[in-house]
Amino acid sequence: MKSAFRNPLVLAAAFAAPALTLAAPAVEAAEKQPLNISAIAMFLLFVLMTMGITYWASRKTQSAADFYTAGGGITGFQNGLAIAGDYMSAATLLGLTALVFDKGYDGYIYTIAFFVGWPMILFLMAERLRNLGRFTFADITSYRLDQGKVRTMAAISSLVVVSFYLIAQMVGAGQLIKLLFGLDYELAIVVVGALMMVYVIFGGMIATTWVQIIKACLLLAGGTAVCVLAFSKFDFSYTELVARASEAHKLGDKLMAPGALMADPINAVSLCLGLMFGIAGLPHILMRFFTVTDAKEARKSVLYASGFIGYFFNVIFLMGLAAIVIVGKDPGFFTGGKLNGGGNMVAMHLAKAVGGDLLLGFLAAVAFATILAVVSGLALAGASAISHDLYARVIKKGTATDKEEMKVSRIATLALGLVAVTLGILFEKQNVAFMVGLAFGIAAAGNFPVLILSMYWKGLTTRGALAGGYGGLVSAVTFVVLSKSVWVTVLGNPAPIFPYEQPALFAMPIAFGLAIFFSVTERSARSRAEQLAFDDQFVRAQTGLGAAAASKH
Repeated sequence: MKSAFRNPLVLAAAFAAPALTLAAPAVEAAEKQPLNISAIAMFLLFVLMTMGITYWASRKTQSAADFYTAGGGITGFQNGLAIAGDYMSAATLLGLTALVFDKGYDGYIYTIAFFVGWPMILFLMAERLRNLGRFTFADITSYRLDQGKVRTMAAISSLVVVSFYLIAQMVGAGQLIKLLFGLDYELAIVVVGALMMVYVIFGGMIATTWVQIIKACLLLAGGTAVCVLAFSKFDFSYTELVARASEAHKLGDKLMAPGALMADPINAVSLCLGLMFGIAGLPHILMRFFTVTDAKEARKSVLYASGFIGYFFNVIFLMGLAAIVIVGKDPGFFTGGKLNGGGNMVAMHLAKAVGGDLLLGFLAAVAFATILAVVSGLALAGASAISHDLYARVIKKGTATDKEEMKVSRIATLALGLVAVTLGILFEKQNVAFMVGLAFGIAAAGNFPVLILSMYWKGLTTRGALAGGYGGLVSAVTFVVLSKSVWVTVLGNPAPIFPYEQPALFAMPIAFGLAIFFSVTERSARSRAEQLAFDDQFVRAQTGLGAAAASKH
């Protein structure tokens, strides 16, 4: 099985934790492995535990606030773990370890792009998100603008991002489970879809949050165990680890130097911009900031999440280096010169080498649990866009009751789950890397510009927001369709029209430019009223006066 890590979009897929549990097996059909009984047993134990949590959560989910945001009663530490659980995907564990194993220091460089986004979220967005929003980020973008038009735009953009992520997630899930568990692809897709629907429909955000927290703890524990056992082989000496890895690797002394992944600076910058700003525009990540009690806890969430994620990235880097020696020099893990199961199995082979079948089974079960946690968050974000933004605010114009809104949410979750399962099966043999690039591009160009301008720029008007939002959405889609990922790989044309894989460097300026131009050129009475309303918004953003309070349970 060929390594899929030569394509920057697949690199993005491998590392962009929350929404990107697409790994290389999602690009090429994975070979089915022998049935892994210990992994299946551990996963069933996880499912039983989370079903108990869902039952408990269902008894506490009495209102729309409970369903969407866990009543706003999650602490900063808990939410930080949940965000980390969203962010540290199965593909982060498998894909990044494989990239370090194959490319060395280049794998570590790519983690920086993901980390740069967190200080921006901490200092520019976390507090205002909590003070201005209630259930979705459309609450913020439409705060002083035309509710119907802006919410519709935000909901469409959110649903596009969620839909493409869900397809990528489901295809990735099926292929990963073929590799890790030895189950059939279609069965894996149905299991993931069914569990996702149960978590969200019955437990809402409370169940989803605790599933993410437990999964984050398991992933941190599993990764740490493998890292410590592997690092002990080198007497816990980083110098010795690097020296032996460099000696064993084909790159030799260049293993710890930047290499070919940065050869195309435009593509690299566009990729990094997409990863950094795309994270700040992902609906299910933004939704997590409405689950905490106040702005102070929102800031704590980012600090804790950054700590957990930074720690995990360093653990994975050490795992990748150790695997070069422990796995790369063991012929038992290779057949015909190729790694058994494909490039993404490096972390699993390392777990087996240092901890036997028990640690391998544990890590495989955690990888599957990770997928469940992420798709549940995505499904909830998609359902909230349909029920809260479109149904309750646009169609019912704020007159819908909590009971009606929750009913629509659950129907939407069921529909999203069925669509995800169907498309996951249909796309089994397709290269879905472009979907990841498209989702990131839309989040970075369609959601982020309007969101940040609505929070910080008094001059933004409804006309400008619509032009920027739809312009970013359409340009991101267009650039990805015309790129090699779709135009050549999927559609079969001889050469791409758009020469780069990532659209963010080009689509984001279009979105910002359109939003600013159509705002400053508007002279209507409505636009003046919208600009005057910014002062009230600013007070609430800074003080939290009038912000949604946490529910009492």
